[in-house]
This record gives sequence, C-alpha cells and structure tokens, in this order.
Amino acid sequence: MTDLQTFERDLLAQVEAAPDEAALEALRVSALGKKGSVSELLKTLGRMTPEERKEKGPLINGLRDKVQNAILSRREKLADAALESRLAAERVDVTLPVRDAPETRGRIHPISQVVDELTAIFADMGFRVAEGPDIETDYLNFTALNFPVGHPAREMHDTFFLQPDHKGERKLLRTHTSPVQIRTMKAQEPPIRVIIPGRTYRHDSDQTHTPMFHQVEGLVIDREANLANLKWILEEFCKAFFEVEEVKMRFRPSFFPFTEPSMEVDIQCSRRGDEIRFGEGDDWLEILGCGMVHPNVLRNCGLDPDVVQGFAWGMGIDRIAMLKYGMPDLRAFFDADIRWLDHYGFRPLDMPSLVGGLTS
Repeated sequence: MTDLQTFERDLLAQVEAAPDEAALEALRVSALGKKGSVSELLKTLGRMTPEERKEKGPLINGLRDKVQNAILSRREKLADAALESRLAAERVDVTLPVRDAPETRGRIHPISQVVDELTAIFADMGFRVAEGPDIETDYLNFTALNFPVGHPAREMHDTFFLQPDHKGERKLLRTHTSPVQIRTMKAQEPPIRVIIPGRTYRHDSDQTHTPMFHQVEGLVIDREANLANLKWILEEFCKAFFEVEEVKMRFRPSFFPFTEPSMEVDIQCSRRGDEIRFGEGDDWLEILGCGMVHPNVLRNCGLDPDVVQGFAWGMGIDRIAMLKYGMPDLRAFFDADIRWLDHYGFRPLDMPSLVGGLTS
C-alpha cells in the first residue's frame, strides 16, 4: 500500500513538473502507454486472487484515473501558458499607422486615366474605340491621307523610318493615329463613329514635346455629317473633360492635307500665374485641330464623296492631361519616377464615368 502511494505521489509530481507538451506526452506514454508503468500494474490484476483483486483493484484503477486527470489538467495549463506567451510576443501596436493594401497603394498613370476619361465621354455619345499598329506603311501614314510627294512631314527630320524590306519598301513609326482612320474606312461601311487613342512618334524633344507621345482622333462618316455636328461634339467633350458647365470655343481657318475645310480650335480660359482655368476669363488656348474629311481621302478609302461626307479631329492626350491636372513638364510622363506617379497618379479602382464623375 505504501509503495503504491509513493509511486502515485512521484508520478503526479512528474506530471505537474512537465515543462512542455512534448515532455508531458512522453510521460503519458511511459505511464499509461501499452507498456507503461501504470498499465503494467493493471496487468497484475489478472494474476491476483479474488480477495487481492478486491483490495488492490480500486487502488490501481484509481491511480490510472488520477494520472489521466492530472495529465489533462497539466496539458490545459501548458496550452494556456503557450497562448499567453504567443499573445505577448505577437502583440500589435495599434498606434502604428495601417499599411495601405496593394489595391490602394498602386497608381494609374495619368495617360491611362485620361484615355479612360476620353473613352467614357465619347462612348456616351455613341463612339467606339478603334486601334491600329504603331508600325505603318508610307501609303497609309501619308499617301492615303492626301500628303503630296515632297511634303515636309515625309522627311527624315520629322519621321522615324525603318530599314527597307526585301521589296525595298520603308515602313515607319506612325506620326499620327490617322492611319487607323484609313483602315477603319476601308474595313467598314458608313455610318462610322470612332475615336482612336494611341502612341505616335516624331523627331522632337523639349519641355512640351517628346519623341513618343499620345494622340486621340475622332472620325464620323455619314451622309449628312457636317460642321455643326462637329462643333457640338467638341463643345460637349470639353465641358465633360474639363468638368465645367459652359465653354466658349473659336474655330480658326487652318490647313491640313487630309481635311477641307480645316480649322484649329481655341478654348476660352483664364491664366493666373501657372494655373489655367477653362470656362472663364478672356484669354484663349489652342487645344486641337479638326475639319471635314478631304474628298481625296474618301476616294482613297473607296467611298464616294458625292454620297457620304465626314469630319475628323485630333488632339494630344499628353497635352490635355497637362492642362487638366497642372503638370508643368511633359518629359516627366516618361521618367518612370515613382514619386511623380504617387503625386499625379490615380487610384486603380476609381474608374472614370459620367455618372460618378471623371475624377471623383
């Protein structure tokens, strides 16, 4: 009896002293496992006389129960202690600023933002987006657009020409997005109503010019398209894009090989230092060129100028982005400076819409 009590006291003391769950599990196996010390005692009950079994059976079974309960209790204490230690080690300082999620840290480049704004505005007027390759033929970039042979725009100092191919034909980096107008008129029957945003390339580099820049052009071909339609479209675009209630525009005669008559368009503005505001003031700023599509261009696309007519316009996306968002230097658009993009960029989930606001 005394030996059993001593054994029980020592075993319970070992359980209570177990430093971690691994040591406690090892102690459980050594005591209650298949060949554990308590299990071996239970096996001796089968060799005892009924009188001995009646006397020692409750004591040995009681020992087993006490050890099991002690192990369960110790395991709970160790688990609680481990949790407290983990909570103390992983404590969060709630006074620290919360880090922005990736979808809020990222920024949309102003050029991409303005293209989305243009698309939203003109889509509301029934226009679709047309696209074409950056590398074009001389015919589509110049000849089909009524540029005569010897025109200065065809010269090397303005145009990036590529090496002649096996047929001796020199392709080039398009100097405007107008070749897409030719492709569209050749591929579709009127009525046509498209806008054409994209990259263009010319030999030029200063504060307001870069060798690669972005343009958007618009084209409407129909039986009754006229200058009144063109004026309304441009006025509605400027009001929506610059987010003003009214704009005043003036149309000045000009010359472009692919339109006749041709015009340059100024928009009313006020200048206060480096700031330009539209829809007010008594100053004017040139913003785009436009005109009625030249009959020769229609003929080059297989269209009869006696049956259909149309108008077109074009403007620099980089330029109107600078005007709207107050960016002083065009070259910064292409510097890939993350600090500049953090300042001028737009949140990626704020898609422009006429209902929600272009820059809300």
